[in-house]
Amino acid sequence: MPTAPPPDFAAALAAGPLVLDGGMSNQLAAAGHDLSDELWSARLLADDPGAVVAAHRAYFEAGADVAITASYQASFAGFARRGVGRAGAARLLASSVELAREAARAEPGGRRRWVAASVGPYGAVLADGSEYRGRYGLGVAELVAFHRPRLEVLAAAGPDVLALETVPDADEARALLELVRGLGVPAWLSFSVDGDRTRAGQPLAEAFALAADVDEVLAVGVNCCTPQDADRAVAVAAAVTGKPVVVYPNSGERWDAENRGWRGEPTFRSFRVGGWLAEGARLVGGCCRVGPDGIAALAAEVAVRRSRPAGAGG
Repeated sequence: MPTAPPPDFAAALAAGPLVLDGGMSNQLAAAGHDLSDELWSARLLADDPGAVVAAHRAYFEAGADVAITASYQASFAGFARRGVGRAGAARLLASSVELAREAARAEPGGRRRWVAASVGPYGAVLADGSEYRGRYGLGVAELVAFHRPRLEVLAAAGPDVLALETVPDADEARALLELVRGLGVPAWLSFSVDGDRTRAGQPLAEAFALAADVDEVLAVGVNCCTPQDADRAVAVAAAVTGKPVVVYPNSGERWDAENRGWRGEPTFRSFRVGGWLAEGARLVGGCCRVGPDGIAALAAEVAVRRSRPAGAGG
């Protein structure tokens, strides 16, 4: 009897919630890697690819269904500053997908695992915190020109989905959405937010609405924000777009710029996932400073809800 082909990512998403991984950078730092370079975690695509595989594997072993590649801060311009030519940069970008796929194959006969190619915002390449402000002084056409070559390379590398993530600005979302139309790979779009607005200050409902009629976008939501802001955003994203919601906030501490350190207690808690799922989330995970333990707890909560009969409360 022939074996049925594996489901595509859209079908898997329609079948039930999927668990995303946690922060790539904190997992690499916990393993002793120096991420002070402008390329951040993308440096290890060239210098220690085995470390990237190990980080992905740690999250898969914790219960994640989806690995987000180490390409968030990778770009042709960034690699050029390190003396890497265009062909070499393209190989490194593509390798981010290959390394995640290698980790995904680590469990023969196990559950299906997925790879999301990270497409970080233009501001991440500047390595000056601009991704948390937006409003770079560039128009949509200039942002399209910046993102096009790396999006094309990442799409050609064969990820299951593109993660258009930590987007601080509606103008940058417009550029990314223009590029994914007809690209042949599905995507999710997630904004970095502050309260009910993007980091650039636009109303979040208006920003979400940009993706409502883009067929290539399978999910819309938020990441790299506080868990409290994530709680509030999920219902808005679902109501505005009618699409599944993606949500993966940070651990929740407050950055003390004067003393260059994180302050306060983490507020990322696995019990939040119940509310997210009830409001329409289907891709749930963690971002900065959420490690394998946090993802394991979240995955356990998701597993409990998967096992409940349809319509069961709680």
